[in-house]
This record gives sequence, structure tokens and C-alpha cells, in this order.
Amino acid sequence: MATYGDRVKSTAINGVKLYHVSSAPNVATWLNTKKKRELRKNPRYMQRVELIQDLKFENATTRIKATPDGEYLIASGTYPSQVKVYELGQLGLKFERHLDSAIVDFEILDDDYSKLAFLCADRSINLHAKYGKHHSLRIPRMGRDMTYDNRSCDLLCAASSPDLYRINLEQGRFISPLSTQSPALNVVSRSNLHGLIACGGEDGAVECFDMRMKSSAARINAVTHGGDADAEVTAIEFDNSEGLQVAVGSSAGKVFIYDLRTSAPLQVKDHIYESPILSIKWQRTINTQEPKLITTDNHIVRIWDPNTGEGMTSIQPTEGGINDICVFPGSGLMLLALNSSLIPSYFIPELGPAPKWCSPLENLTEEMEETGQTIIYDNYKFVTKEDLEKLQLTGLIGTNLLKAQMHGYFINHHLYKKALAEAGTFDHATYQESEKQKKLEAERIKRITNKITFPKVNRDLAATIHKKEDAEEEEEAAKKVSKKKKPGLSGEDFSGGRFDNMFHNPDFQIDPESYEYRVLHPVASSSTKQPSLLDEHFEAVTDDDDENSDSDASNGSDDGRPRKKSKTPKLFVVKNERHAEAFHNGRSLAKEDSLPMGERVKAIMENQRGNFGASGDVKFGPGGSREISFNARRSSINKEDREDEDEDGQRNRRRGVQCFGLKQDVVRGSFRGRGRGGYRGRGRR
Repeated sequence: MATYGDRVKSTAINGVKLYHVSSAPNVATWLNTKKKRELRKNPRYMQRVELIQDLKFENATTRIKATPDGEYLIASGTYPSQVKVYELGQLGLKFERHLDSAIVDFEILDDDYSKLAFLCADRSINLHAKYGKHHSLRIPRMGRDMTYDNRSCDLLCAASSPDLYRINLEQGRFISPLSTQSPALNVVSRSNLHGLIACGGEDGAVECFDMRMKSSAARINAVTHGGDADAEVTAIEFDNSEGLQVAVGSSAGKVFIYDLRTSAPLQVKDHIYESPILSIKWQRTINTQEPKLITTDNHIVRIWDPNTGEGMTSIQPTEGGINDICVFPGSGLMLLALNSSLIPSYFIPELGPAPKWCSPLENLTEEMEETGQTIIYDNYKFVTKEDLEKLQLTGLIGTNLLKAQMHGYFINHHLYKKALAEAGTFDHATYQESEKQKKLEAERIKRITNKITFPKVNRDLAATIHKKEDAEEEEEAAKKVSKKKKPGLSGEDFSGGRFDNMFHNPDFQIDPESYEYRVLHPVASSSTKQPSLLDEHFEAVTDDDDENSDSDASNGSDDGRPRKKSKTPKLFVVKNERHAEAFHNGRSLAKEDSLPMGERVKAIMENQRGNFGASGDVKFGPGGSREISFNARRSSINKEDREDEDEDGQRNRRRGVQCFGLKQDVVRGSFRGRGRGGYRGRGRR
């Protein structure tokens, strides 16, 4: 183990120390001597610790695992797609190999690196030995996960298919797959204690198989207890110490712990980030009496107690998203495969001791520990003041439940979830009610209804009868009491029956304006009430000052008792002369105003009456108005003008306003200007 500098970064999370052993990037191998000499001035480079030399990839690391004997470390990454095998005893790289396609997953088939199986993105499975690639085969569907059954030498592959493919490596052929009820499989796991095979599907179900019977032993929907019906199963891991418990991870970021003898989960752990669970590890060490569960998603690694659900500590790297985790059995050292070139290593002394191949790490971390520690709050969520206002938690500002940080606050995640559920209860109920109403309206539209065609004669009466019958039917349905049908008109009489002529013969048409109808119906209903002539031809005159004074006077008196409002006469003013004449004749102008302009003029011309009906000088206006035009001029002047016009004609006529089509104004007075009449310049006197 090569060390540089004299400091190691440490973090205290929930009182548990976490040492970030390799906290600085490694040095590129192609740097010249001068560049490497300049790195001595870089403080980050001087404070780094290298557990394994050249532990990195060009772009990202996809999978990382340790061999069962604990002597080798195998990691796959990009780009290009390659696999590296590190010898832990020598703390360095042993060899690396390149593949044609990206590695989805790989499985270690022996105690060391001598037998490996790689599941690639091109649906191929590459089998490698010590000398290199041994054989390659393809599976029918895209593979997602893989595990190995060392008892039967079967390589089990979960793919985007309901079948679990089996490849017998002893016989070298495919054997009949295990059929599941899920549409596709995401993950497959095997218990080393009793050999039970568990498959997790896209429908959130976990189905177990007993390899002795080659059939399904049990099936359960494992994610419904978390409140996420659409979640998928993304990780499964058996507890190999006792074999009775299994941990299931969902795509909603929740971990469920089941006992194989019960259908309800013993514990549910939420990762908060709602990111799919990538890996689950059961860890037993000499430092802890009870086993710890290490669960990983794309953002964080949580270490917690499976019996109580209490978190011990967590790891949240800043270099990139997490793809995989490697935990050395019985120790507190773990390596993370990230979406970056680095493979950082973390050491937790409280979880377990250091592995044998790096036993000096325990003393080294204490000696090189930094004086200052970073305190991080676990199981807390950061919220802003706007978020608190939406959740109606502004009253907690200044209390111990909120911890001020930068531009917001830290709040306990359980309290945040509870407040979020209470704040969204009313909106959810309203949404459900609106959806029910929409479904009911859609069902009403699809119903078969009887279309009623009303007759042309007395259509209003037929519509009134139909509405009355519908109202009576709804009332009977609400009261659930059937009443006898009252005698009288009904919808059955619209066609046929004794009242057939009433709805088909135009002679039986009811005239609401007739005298007989008004006598029989003195009080019309509000729906058919016509406006009175007073409201039609007159406008009410209101005085704001008088109304205000009357209202002030009616509000109260000196002794505090309210006074009765005095009755004041209402004043009306006629709209115009046309309405005045119509009101005097006792007729309404509603029908006349509703007619188009052309029909209105035509009706006026047809209704012209009076002594001046044949004269073209009289014009009849609306409402009986008359317009007469005439010219008031002396007869002598008119006679002389006509004689002069006959003699001179148009020879000496001066251009005037007549050419514009305007009336000539008659100017009375002594001076008439140049021309004829009055003091004219020429002609007879």
C-alpha cells in the first residue's frame, strides 16, 4: 500500500467515523518526470492514499466483485469495454482483457479468477479461463442479471422474458428454462444455504423455485406494502447465515425484509431518493453482534440494522453516480463503482476491521486523520421556506425540528413524509371526486335514451308536460314510493288518443295574447311572464342622493331602534316619441324590433294610412310619424324666374351648389348678389 502525505479525510455521520481512503485522483501513467515532480506542490495529491495501484478506468466502472478466496479483485468498466483483475496480495494490477460489447454483469464460477462468465449487451455470454476467452454463446432475449448454481453447474440468466434461462456448464448445452408468471425478469438470486432460487419481475412479484422440483415453490407481490403498486423488483439477496430472511429492493427506492414463512414484510426502509435499489449486502463482522444490511442506490449507500430499521451511517460520493459496491466479508472496507474514472475506497472501523491484505490501514487512518471533521445529518431532507409554506410548517421555524442551513432548513424525513401526506389529502380527495363525476357523466352519455319529438302545434305545452312528468319520476325514485298516475294530459297524448287534434290541428293553437287566455291565466309563471308596457316604453328615474339619504334614515334613529323605510313614488320617463305613441295606442314594439331592417321598412310601407297616403311629399316614419317637405317662396318671384330661364336657358347660368346635389338655400333680404330678383343688375325692372 503506497501512501502520500500526512492527512486522511474523515467524516462523522451519526457519530460513526467514515474514512475516505482514496480522496484524490490517481496520477496518469503517461506524465513525464517534470510533470510528476510538479505534483508535489499539489496538496490534494500529497494527501492521497492508494490502496491498490492503478485502480481506475478511463470513463466509468460498471461492476466490481471480490473472489470468494479474498485474493483477487475483479472490475469491469468502459471505455473501451474491458475487465481488470487485481491481485490484492501485491496491491496491483495482474492483467486486463478487452471485450467486443459492454459488460452488463459477470459471475465468478470458481474460488479465484480462473473461471469467469460475462453477460454482455449484445445478448452474448462469454466464458473465460486463465488463458483467455474459452467460448461464447447467445441467449434469446436481452440479459439483465446472472447467477451461478454450483450444485448443479447451472448458469441462470434473467432476461426481458418470463423465462429464466439455464445453461448447464457441465453438459455444455441449454436446458429447459424455468417459466415464471412475470412479463419480464430484472434480477435473480440464489441462497448458498438451502439453494432456493428467487426471481424478481417487472410486475413487482418475487417468485421462488426449488431446483429439486424444477417448479415454482411460492410467489408473492413484494412491493405493494410500500404503497408503490407500479414499482418493480430490482434487487434480491438472501441471508446466508440463517437462510430464513430475504431482502427485496424496489425501483421506488425501498427495501423490504421478508421472512420466508410470512407474506408480510418485517421491515421497510426508504432510501428517500426514489432511485432503484442496485445492490443489497448482508454483512456480519466481529464488531457487531447483529448483522447489518448495506443497501445501495444510484445516490447513496446506507448501512442500517435490519431488525430495528435504524441507520448506522451512510456514504454519499460526490464524484458520480453509483453503479455497484464491493464489500469485503467480515471487514469494514468497501469499494464503489462510479460513473467516473475513480474507484474510491471507504473504511468504517466501527463496522469491522480491515482485511488481511491491508491490515495496516487501521493504524494508518488514526495517525493520518485530519483534525477537523465534517458533520453530516443523515435521514434529513433539505427544504426551502417556500416548501415549508406549502406544507404549512412555517410555525416550526426556530424550533429544534428545523435546522437552518444556507438558504433553507433540514427537516427529519419521517416528519416531512407525514406533513406531505397530510397536505395532499384534500387535493387527492377532490381529485378522486372529480374523476368519479367524469366517469358518471361518460356513462350517462352512453346510455340509450328515448328521443322525444315535440309536435309543431302547442310545442310549449308539450314541453311543459314532459318536464312535469320527469320531475315526478325523479321525486318518486328519490322517495322510492310509487304513486298512481293522475288523470290529465301526458306524453302519451302527443300522438293518438283523444287529444290528438290538440297537438296536430293548427286550429287548436293556443294564443297567449288572446283575451280568453289572459282571463284563464291572470297570473303567468315567471318563466313565461312577458315584460309590461311600462317597463318596455319607460325608464325608471333614480336619484342617488335621495336613495342614500333614505337608506341612512332607515338604518337607525337616535334611540338606536331601526326606522321603517318610507315609501317613495317611483318616477319614469318615456324613452322616445315612438315609444310614447306605442304606449298611447296600447301596443308593444317587441315584435317590430325583432324583425330585420328590410322587413321592418316593408311593413311600414304596407301599413301607411291617412289623408296624405297618395301624395309623394309625405313620408311616413316609424310609430305613425309623418314628414312633409315644401319650399316657402313667393309666387311672383317663381314666375319671373321661370320666364328668365326659358329665355336665357343655361347660357348665363352660374355654377352653384346645385352641381353638388345639395339644396339651394333661400336667402330672404334686400341684397341678393349678382343675378336675378331683387336688385338684379340687368333685365326688366
